[in-house]
Amino acid sequence: MRGKETVRDMVLSLAAIGVVAAAIYLFGIPHDEGPKGAGVKTVNYRVELATARRAAPYPVAAPEPGTLPKGWRATSVTYRPAAAEDGALWHLGFLDQSEEYIAVEQSDGKPVPFVEEVTQQARETKRTQRIDGKDWVRYDGDKYDALVREEPGVTTVVTGTASYGQLTKMAEALTEKKG
Repeated sequence: MRGKETVRDMVLSLAAIGVVAAAIYLFGIPHDEGPKGAGVKTVNYRVELATARRAAPYPVAAPEPGTLPKGWRATSVTYRPAAAEDGALWHLGFLDQSEEYIAVEQSDGKPVPFVEEVTQQARETKRTQRIDGKDWVRYDGDKYDALVREEPGVTTVVTGTASYGQLTKMAEALTEKKG
């Protein structure tokens, strides 16, 4: 009989909806239950590195096996041949033992837009750091900090959420090779 609904019926209906919503939340929606980065896959970057070193118009930078601290793992790798003003792009991403992100980025395109993009708009500090005989400029950002080295024909950036100490360890481990 319509029109005879009571407050009791409404409360029972809301309770039933609440039980269904709780079940969906508990059993139907994945929850982040592990440490940061636990679900990120490790990648082997040897093949992509060899390909990039043959194809890139500049010496491609990457850490040699065994040169990074224990617990660091490669999580992403890409090489994109020259495309308009972006140039040829090399990317190699890592998580360190604390699950902080560190990436090696290179391009032979225009340095300023490239650095802005890969550092998430970090700003140049005018502070330099000498690593293996080469000067790197520090960049501070809201999301990423970075070490940047501009040379004729290539800009190399070590960037990420990790500390400058960890970024420096990556820069120290880099070996640049062509072909």
